[in-house]
Amino acid sequence: MAHETTTTGPVHPPTPTPTPSGRRLLEVDALRGFALGGILLVNVMTMSGLDVAGLGSAAGSGADGVAGWLVVAFAQAKFYLLFSFLFGYSFTLQIGSAERAGARFVPRMARRLLGLFVLGLLHAAFLYTGDILMMYAVFGLLLLAARRAAPAAARTAAIWVFAVAGCLLLLVGLLGLLGGASYEAEVDAEMGAEAARLTAAYRGGFADVVGANVGAWPEYLAAAVLMGGFVVAAFLAGFAAGKRQWISRATPARLRRLCLIGLCAGLPGALFMAAGATGPLPGRWELLAIAVGTITAPALSAAYASALLLWLRTRRGGRVAARLAPAGRMALTNYLSQSLVMALVFTGYGLGLYGRVGAAVVVCGALVLYGAQLALSGRLMRRYRLGPVEWVLRAVTVGGRP
Repeated sequence: MAHETTTTGPVHPPTPTPTPSGRRLLEVDALRGFALGGILLVNVMTMSGLDVAGLGSAAGSGADGVAGWLVVAFAQAKFYLLFSFLFGYSFTLQIGSAERAGARFVPRMARRLLGLFVLGLLHAAFLYTGDILMMYAVFGLLLLAARRAAPAAARTAAIWVFAVAGCLLLLVGLLGLLGGASYEAEVDAEMGAEAARLTAAYRGGFADVVGANVGAWPEYLAAAVLMGGFVVAAFLAGFAAGKRQWISRATPARLRRLCLIGLCAGLPGALFMAAGATGPLPGRWELLAIAVGTITAPALSAAYASALLLWLRTRRGGRVAARLAPAGRMALTNYLSQSLVMALVFTGYGLGLYGRVGAAVVVCGALVLYGAQLALSGRLMRRYRLGPVEWVLRAVTVGGRP
C-alpha cells in the first residue's frame, strides 16, 4: 500500500494535506490514517499464516472464526482501494506542489515513482510479499501520462477500466464455481501443501523467509495483472476527484447520499464474499464470492469514506481527525513499520509465531499496534515536517535535501 504523503511544518493540531492553492486539507490525511488500520487488519491475516491462499480464508471457529469472517467482510479489498483513490487524489496535489516550486513535474514525479518501486522491492523481499508500493509505482506511470486529462475524461476512463477488470474477475469466479466438487478437492489439496511449505519457510531462518518472499513474486505478478485494473480505476477516480477538489467541496447531503448508496450496493457483496471465503458456503463458491466482493468493494469503500468525512465535520469528529491525520501524513512510514513489526512477530527471524496464533488474538494485536502508531505519529508530527521514510522519498523526489 503505497501512499502519497505531502507534509509541511510542525503544527498542533496537524495541518491537512496541501491543496493546489497550498492550503492543507485535514480530511485527506485523516482518511489515509483511517485506511491504515484496515490495511493492517488485512495484511496481518496473511503474515500470521491465517490467509495461506491469499484469499482471505481465516481458519478457526468460535472467536477466531468470527474475527476472520469480520475482517474478510468489512476490510478485505476495501481499504487498499481507498488508499488507491487517495493516491490519485494526491497526484493532483503533487502537480500543484511542483508548480508552486517552479519545478518540472514529469522528472520530479518519475523520481518519486522510482523511489516507491525500490522501497516496494525491498519491502517485498525482506518483509511482506503482498507489497503494494511496486504496483503503485508502475501504475502511477499511467497517471503521469494522463496528467493533463480533464476530470470527466479521467472519470470515464475509470469506469471503463473498472468494468473490464470486473468482468474478467467475474469470469474467473464463474469458472471456479463450474469446476464443481473436483475443483474444490484440488484446491483444498493445493492449499494444504502450500500451507505446509510456507509454515516451514516462515518458521525458518532469515534466508528461508527471504527465499519464500522472493519465491512468491510470480504469484504477486499474476495478482497484479488480475487486480491491477481496480487499482488503476481507483487512481483515475481519485485523480478526477482531486482535479475538482471533491473532498473539500462535497456537501453533507451529497455525502449522506453516497454513504447510503454505498452501503446498499457494497454490504451484500461484502457478506457474500465472507460467506464464500470463510464459510458457510462450500469451497467451490470461494472464487466467485471473492470476485463479487471485490467488484462491490468500491461501494463500501465510498460509504466508509463519506461516513467518516461527515463525522469529521462534527465537534467530536474533529478531535478524531486530529488523531488520525498525523498517521496519514506519515502513512508510508507506518505502512512499512507495520510489516516490520509483523515480520518480527511471525517469522523465524523474530518470534516465529507463524501459524501458531488464532485470528482473534491476531486482530487484537493488530489493533494495539495501530493505536500505538496513532499515538507515536501524533508526537512525531508535532516535532517534524516529515516521517523518516517520507523524508527519504521527498529527497528522491526533489533531487536534494528536503
